[in-house]
Amino acid sequence: MSELGEPDFARGVADLTAAGAGQPLPGGVSSDIRLVELDGVRYCVKQALPRLKVQAEWRAPVERNHSEAEWLRVAGDIVPEAVPRVLYEDRSAGLFVMEYLPPASYPIWKEQLRDGLIVVAAAAMVGRQLARIHAATAGRADMARRFATDHIFYPIRPEPYLIATGAAHPDLASRLRDLSDATMRTRIALVHGDISPKNILMGERGPVFLDAECAWYGDPAFDLAFVLNHLLLKCVWRPQWSVRYLECYAALRDAYLEGVDWESRAGLEMRAAHLLPGLLLGRVDGRSPVEYITGDADREQVRHVARVLLLKPVDTLRAVSTTWAGRAGIGFDSA
Repeated sequence: MSELGEPDFARGVADLTAAGAGQPLPGGVSSDIRLVELDGVRYCVKQALPRLKVQAEWRAPVERNHSEAEWLRVAGDIVPEAVPRVLYEDRSAGLFVMEYLPPASYPIWKEQLRDGLIVVAAAAMVGRQLARIHAATAGRADMARRFATDHIFYPIRPEPYLIATGAAHPDLASRLRDLSDATMRTRIALVHGDISPKNILMGERGPVFLDAECAWYGDPAFDLAFVLNHLLLKCVWRPQWSVRYLECYAALRDAYLEGVDWESRAGLEMRAAHLLPGLLLGRVDGRSPVEYITGDADREQVRHVARVLLLKPVDTLRAVSTTWAGRAGIGFDSA
């Protein structure tokens, strides 16, 4: 039965999806996502895949679909304007149905950044909303039990991004494993696990978060490092807008840290600053390389900065972006 008390609707959408109906939607590498219309209303149906759509062999438990639905429910109670509503879940089939948010009203943040529509205030809103979710779930034993998903988070995040990257950089393998271990043993708040511009829509009321398949009760610094990493990588993708991307980095960082009231801001920032270069390196030499950095020179630029910061860690996110800007030759030193 759906959350809206409509069993016929639930069965109808599920049956249509099982029959392969609906229009496939773009949405990453880990799920089948379809636009399904029933009785004149459009819905989005998401079903997890056992094997991710990447070149390397990469499998993950399909029960992550339930974790995502649960994250959306929890976040919806905290920041209802920042997530789509979950309308129905068929846990045995590994799928759920959520409201469909049309692209005309909810453009993808990644596409805006790609096309030069770079609004610094939007980045700040991402940081502010993310901090609200972390603050509301920090230190809660009920959330820790509900999202005890190490077996899902580890094979989707630390293993392919950090451990696998160590195979390509043997001299850094120990450092990357230490970062993975430190992340996995830190249990503080509810983590989304994939806060990146491709998973954020920009609506009239601000950012809307999608794709919480990696939802896990752990280190909130992971979410912060993950999204800031993407803003640095955009400087390589579209170098003509590097300064604007770094302004977004600074705005998101500051807005997020202003909302940290559950632990030491300095401690959280240090964990994020240590982790971020490992994620940078993982996006060129890990199991899930970012699709828009393909040139040898660009990949080497990312490797060089990441290696510098892994070999000589810095404790602030400002120092990370300053090092990035300096090594990349970007005339920007206030991020």
